Amino acid sequence: MSAGKIYHWLYPLSWFYGIGVCLRNKLFDWGWLRSKSFDVPVICVGNLAVGGTGKTPHTEYLIKLLQKADLQVATLSRGYKRKSKGYVLAEVQSDVRQIGDEPYQIKSKFPNIRVAVDEDRCHGIEQLLTLKNPIVDAVLLDDAFQHRYVKAGMNILLTDFHRLLCDDALLPAGRLREPASGKNRANIVIVTKCPNDIKPIDFNIIAKRLHLYPYQQLYFSRFRYGMLKPLFPGKTNNRKALSALTGNEQVLLVTGIASPTPLVKEVEAYTSDVKLLAFDDHHNFTPKDLQLVKEQFLQLEEYKRLIITTEKDATRLKNHPALDEALKPYIYVLPIEIEFLQNQKQIFDQNIIDYVRAYSRNSSLPERENAHKS
Repeated sequence: MSAGKIYHWLYPLSWFYGIGVCLRNKLFDWGWLRSKSFDVPVICVGNLAVGGTGKTPHTEYLIKLLQKADLQVATLSRGYKRKSKGYVLAEVQSDVRQIGDEPYQIKSKFPNIRVAVDEDRCHGIEQLLTLKNPIVDAVLLDDAFQHRYVKAGMNILLTDFHRLLCDDALLPAGRLREPASGKNRANIVIVTKCPNDIKPIDFNIIAKRLHLYPYQQLYFSRFRYGMLKPLFPGKTNNRKALSALTGNEQVLLVTGIASPTPLVKEVEAYTSDVKLLAFDDHHNFTPKDLQLVKEQFLQLEEYKRLIITTEKDATRLKNHPALDEALKPYIYVLPIEIEFLQNQKQIFDQNIIDYVRAYSRNSSLPERENAHKS
């Protein structure tokens, strides 16, 4: 566990930033700014810090859980870096520019659910509630913990094991969007990206340091990496596990995510020759960027080389007109799922299902009470 880099000389600016954030939160607490409730279960997945804590993999976990329970789930986010404005309901033909990379990733993996984007989350939920055949049973808000105009029925707060919220500082000195006390609004706190070798004592230490209230539940999760999948299946049909790497492969790891370090360590566990080409989070690749990818790939030894990227980056690479055809057979995507630790999965799953059933507007849901059980 590490607090990461904190710029102490920027604390005065953080102090002024904190005053503004605290005032805004107080206006909501006092009722001067209004939070709106909805006649549908709303689950917010968010964090206090900028950067990646694993929101999308956890959102995908919730989608699978609710689908398994035969519930009609919809996701709503602002669609970061999209070129469109206002409310957009994703269709099969929607592209990254219309809805953003993470919503595009979710729609590609779960084509049967409703995926929407809207800067105004209240308006977005209102639009989702007008959908029929079938109606929406639950709404998942992605990265909306600070969007307090929506009063979510359940707030899930994520914090990175390697940079716990209690070890961080407010922007711009640190990475917190609001003071650590903002965690008190959460019903569930999940410590994400836990290492495989986490010790039992670490669970107790972290629990004490987070100072959660009795009404809050604490969970721990880690990433589980799936099979390498070709980004262009027509170019190669080979799917492979990371463990199938012989150790002689030379990997060019191309990422545009907030925290590539865990991914680098995972790939390095199977082959030591890993070269990272890292771009900013949600980076829109330019022709110059892709030329750089090609140049660095060609420096690797022929017949032993491949490119690995993330699911999020793959959404921006797949249809890019500047991506060289010669590279396509060598590009693989590494999916990420989450796994709960300490045998917490069943408790977490039941907590989510119970909340959705208790507050659903669909009166037939209780009849499907055991549908989520395998």
